[in-house]
Amino acid sequence: MKFNLKHSPQRHRDTEKIKPKNLGNRYANLCSFFRSPLCLCVSVVKRFCLSLALLLLAIPAHATLNVFACEPEWAALTQELAGDQVSLYTATSALQDPHRIEARPSLIAQARRANLVVCTGAELEVAWLPVVLRESGNNTVLPGSDGYFEASQFVTMLEVPTRLDRGEGDVHALGNPHIQTDPRNFLPVAEALGKRLAQLDPGNAAHYQQRLAAFNRQWHTAIAKWEAQAAPLRGISVVVQHKGFPYLSHWLGLNEVVALEPKPGLEPSGAYLAQVLDTLQRQPARMVLRAAYQNARPAKWVAERASIAAVELPYTVGGSDKAKDLYGLFDDTIARLLAGLQ
Repeated sequence: MKFNLKHSPQRHRDTEKIKPKNLGNRYANLCSFFRSPLCLCVSVVKRFCLSLALLLLAIPAHATLNVFACEPEWAALTQELAGDQVSLYTATSALQDPHRIEARPSLIAQARRANLVVCTGAELEVAWLPVVLRESGNNTVLPGSDGYFEASQFVTMLEVPTRLDRGEGDVHALGNPHIQTDPRNFLPVAEALGKRLAQLDPGNAAHYQQRLAAFNRQWHTAIAKWEAQAAPLRGISVVVQHKGFPYLSHWLGLNEVVALEPKPGLEPSGAYLAQVLDTLQRQPARMVLRAAYQNARPAKWVAERASIAAVELPYTVGGSDKAKDLYGLFDDTIARLLAGLQ
C-alpha cells in the first residue's frame, strides 16, 4: 500500500474543517491501523507506575541510620529514642565483661557500615574499641566526629582518681564508667543522644523529638516508682564483687563495705577472701552483689560463710529474663535487692 504524502490545497482545507470531536476517533483509528508501539508503551508505562506506587506503599520504610552500640543499655536507649528509624547492632551482651572484648572481624565489619557509634566512654572500651574503629576505616565514627557518642560525657562521674597508678588495678582516669546502674543518668544521656540523632538524620528530627519527650515523661514516672519501692534499702550495707555499683549505691543509699576484688579487675585469692570475712565480722553486711556476667563462686563463698544473701543483678539489659528493656532492667534490679533483705 502506498501513501500520498503530498497534500493538495483542497485536502488541507478539508483537514481544517474537521471538528474537534473527530480528532480523537481519527487518532484512535490511526493507532489501531499502525499498531503503534508508542500507544502500547504509554499504556504499559501507566500500568507499571501504578503497580510500583502500590508496591512502595506496601513496603515499610527502611531504617535511616545504622547504629553501633557498644553495650546493651545504649542499644536499648537508642531504640527508645528512635524506634524503627535506626538499624541497631549491639557489640556486647549482658553476659560479657565490657572491659575485655576481642576486636573481632565481625565488630569491625559492623563499625564500617555504622553512621553512629554509641558507647559508654570513660575508658570502659579502651581495650578493644579503638582497634575496631581504626580497622573499620570509617572516619565518620571516629572520636571527635558527629558519628561518635560517649554517654559518660553527659553525667557526673564518680570515683575519679586523684592520681593514676596502674599498680592499683583497672583504674579509669575519668572515673568509674559503670554509669548505667543509676537510672537518673539516662535522662541527660537521652537528651544529648536525641539531639545527635536529629543532627545526623534531620529529616526525622520531629520523630526523635517526640520520642525523647515521651521517654522523659515515662522515665521520670518510673524513677519515682523505683525510689518508693527501694526505700527499705537505704542505709543497707553491702559487699560488691567488683567496683561496678557506685552509681547504684549512690542512688539508693547503699553502703558498700568491701569489694571481693583486692584491686579492680583482679580475681580474689582465698587468702584475700578470708580477709573479707574478717572485715564483715567488724562491719556486717546484708548481701553480696555481683553482675550477671561475673563468676558466681567468690560471692557465693563469702555469702555462705558470712550467712548473708548472694544477689546477682542483671547489670544491663539482657542480664536476666525480666530485664528485656530499660524498664525491666530496673524493675528486676529493685526486686532482687529487696529479695536480698529477706
